[in-house]
Amino acid sequence: MVEYSDDKALKVRRVRSRKGAPGILDVAARAGVSGATVSRYFNSQELVRLPTRQKIATAARELGYIRDRMAGALHGKMSGTVGLIVPTIDNAIFSELIEAFSTELHRHDRTMLIASHNYDLIREVSIVRSLLERRIDGVALVGRDHDIAAIEMLKVRDIPVLTLWNAKGVDGIPSVGTDNRQGAFDVTQHLIGLGHRNVALLFPDTKSNDRARDRKAGARDALRAAGIEIPSQRDRLCAYDMTAAKALAIEMLSSNAEKMDAPSAFVCGNDVIAHGVIHAALRLKLRVPEQVSVVGIGDFRGSSAIEPPLTTVRLPARRIGQSAAAALVNKLRQQDTITPPDITIPSELIIRESTARYKR
Repeated sequence: MVEYSDDKALKVRRVRSRKGAPGILDVAARAGVSGATVSRYFNSQELVRLPTRQKIATAARELGYIRDRMAGALHGKMSGTVGLIVPTIDNAIFSELIEAFSTELHRHDRTMLIASHNYDLIREVSIVRSLLERRIDGVALVGRDHDIAAIEMLKVRDIPVLTLWNAKGVDGIPSVGTDNRQGAFDVTQHLIGLGHRNVALLFPDTKSNDRARDRKAGARDALRAAGIEIPSQRDRLCAYDMTAAKALAIEMLSSNAEKMDAPSAFVCGNDVIAHGVIHAALRLKLRVPEQVSVVGIGDFRGSSAIEPPLTTVRLPARRIGQSAAAALVNKLRQQDTITPPDITIPSELIIRESTARYKR
């Protein structure tokens, strides 16, 4: 049994011995303020003087008070929760985005609910519906490809929404992203500048992936500008999977070697595919970059440590996540009908040791 030596401690013991969790009035009594002041603190801290905020925060922490956000939502107030829907969490670049988005929300006393649809836009509709049922305050979507039903559900309920990853998203919805087309153009132009013309393209199915579609278009733009045509045997679909990329690259490098038409360089839809190509070259005892140059897109963790270090395009995943969360919070605070401007964050060409001048 803990002994209490003063009246303040006795009060704490009495409050905690009550049935049920402590409420706003308990916090108010402990802090020596009114219940209205505590409510104001949790809904609009800037309206409460700093010394009073400190008292309330201390009282809430000591009592173990947990704010009932859903009760506020039922009365038309904010729930304090923002949804983030991504294509997949099995991708290092999205992990960076998620972490930055969540950290920025936390700075503003908001929580993230995350879901992935595995590139299935019909499934995304169900996820949006589920988030709305949970009275979500706002939603961030990745890319501009979405089923019209998902967008309409958000618009009808006037839920603040923005799109991430692409510099240009859905009409009427603000976006925070980068120019994927330009990034792919830049890294492909780098290979062309090194004299490569037997270039291979390894990209995933672009049907429901506008980011991949933009990147592939950017690569083709650069090749077309240099007068380079890519035959079908060097323009292949490849999932974002290192093992699949390795197997496909081994096939392409082996089958074309006898015809003297093996690719001298690979442009890969992201770094995962590029890593697979490098492993394929090593398996075939081909030197990278002396015999095969390889470039990726993303600058994932490990791309600078792989041997040889990968030439790639650094996508600003963390800055996109942070800027998107900040923009969404700002929109929630303003509660107006003004659509904020799109935010474009440039990518960066990172030249490392996986590319070299063509010598054949």
